[in-house]
Amino acid sequence: MSEPTSRRSRRGPATARTVDALHEDLDALWDEAAFVPETDRMAFTLAVVEAAGNVVVHAVPAAEEPIELAVDLAAGAHRLEARIYEIGAAPAQVDLAGSMAPEHLESGRGLALIQALVSRVVFERHGDTNVWKLRREYGRTEEQRPPQDVEEPRDPPATGADVP
Repeated sequence: MSEPTSRRSRRGPATARTVDALHEDLDALWDEAAFVPETDRMAFTLAVVEAAGNVVVHAVPAAEEPIELAVDLAAGAHRLEARIYEIGAAPAQVDLAGSMAPEHLESGRGLALIQALVSRVVFERHGDTNVWKLRREYGRTEEQRPPQDVEEPRDPPATGADVP
């Protein structure tokens, strides 16, 4: 992001406790980024928490070590971004073009929900890590938005606000 940003990071075991702590990080991000409209905060928060929760529920360890969940958050003047890392997870097959699961199924709607809440969802594999990239554009018309940029892979946060 080339615009001024507020940032937060978290890394911990892929557990509900880490996802709960992520709520605190998002609240702190919004305290710093009060310029972000409430509807965009709510949509982005829901998308990030849903994606992190999916890591806890669906990610499969690649080895005997447990999976770690890391999240980088950034709020800029016209863009919200999150990177969600499944560290130590087996490679996952993700169908970003798939449709929402039928109503009678209990699961299968999370990815469609995330896609409905953000402007862009990317899923990539880097080394032993699955990486989700979420972006929500706001406050500009389609014509005012910059072209999709090419992003270099980043390492997950080393420490930061960790959960024991």
